Amino acid sequence: MGLHAAAPPDYDAVVVVSFGGPEGPEEVMPFLRNVTRGRDVPTRRLEEVAEHYLARGGRSPINDQNRALVAALEPRLRDAGLDLPAYWGNRNWHPLLADTVETMRADGIRRALAFVTSAFGSYSGCRQYREDIARAVAGCGGEPEIHKLRLYWNHPGFIEPMAEGVRGALSRLESAGATGLPRLVFTAHSIPTAMAAGAPYERQLREAASLIAERVPPGAGDTLRWDLVYQSRSGPPQVPWLEPDVVDHLEALHREGVGDVILVPLGFVSDHMEVIHDLDGEAAGAAAALGMRLVRSPTVGTHPAFVDMITELIREQRNPSAPRRALGRSGPWRESCPAICCPRA
Repeated sequence: MGLHAAAPPDYDAVVVVSFGGPEGPEEVMPFLRNVTRGRDVPTRRLEEVAEHYLARGGRSPINDQNRALVAALEPRLRDAGLDLPAYWGNRNWHPLLADTVETMRADGIRRALAFVTSAFGSYSGCRQYREDIARAVAGCGGEPEIHKLRLYWNHPGFIEPMAEGVRGALSRLESAGATGLPRLVFTAHSIPTAMAAGAPYERQLREAASLIAERVPPGAGDTLRWDLVYQSRSGPPQVPWLEPDVVDHLEALHREGVGDVILVPLGFVSDHMEVIHDLDGEAAGAAAALGMRLVRSPTVGTHPAFVDMITELIREQRNPSAPRRALGRSGPWRESCPAICCPRA
């Protein structure tokens, strides 16, 4: 299959694996059909989502963000003494992972490490990427071998940049006149509850949120309250998904008398369409209509600490004796997962 649990140290490349997105209006509907293939999503629903992209020129920002990540990663690898070329392939749109793996094979790559732009464990955030990698490798006759790097939801290179962003958002709120303690609202992509039941997704999100919140002290003796909410659900209404929805939660906070909110896109590593539309658009619009002051903190993007984290994950995979850093009680995630981990439903 090309995807193995035991990872030899002689790697000769790294590939960034991401979701993908359209880069022009003519690509929007084909992209959405590719994302939802086999899920019987009505055309009307696809057309509604297409408007999110078309309203912004039909171009998703995610591909440019991944180009920027690869461009930032390559010199960091060289500086770290890791002579590894960096490739990039997507699950759902060009450059497709299968095409990237074929290019790697043609370039003579024998063994590679895969960095997935998803920090948390779930079927869609981890196991499906492993399946995609295995399928792409099998389509190239089993070469090159590709080993996915471990999950990093509690790595300092993810937590510290997120906390830094929240501290900056807190400063912006104070500059705007906020005097009381704001509520931290961490948001992540919703998934079906049946999928969540077999995954560490919710537990990891809550631990990461706690780690970030404790690094944002608003003042001596004060602590910021925080909530975990969800966004971007796409399933039929009769199928239960993780709740509460971010907009519904803002309305509930307003009824409680909360006036200032810092919205933290915890479940995302870059400001792609779901962050821009669902948070900067719908959530910010709802807060404004309620008279709430809302500031969104940034995703990690190409923060130097996050890019350094990737090189650290590569180094520890190449050298089993290298330190494996993690914050909190859970410790570092394992490199290989059991067969029963994160089932689809």
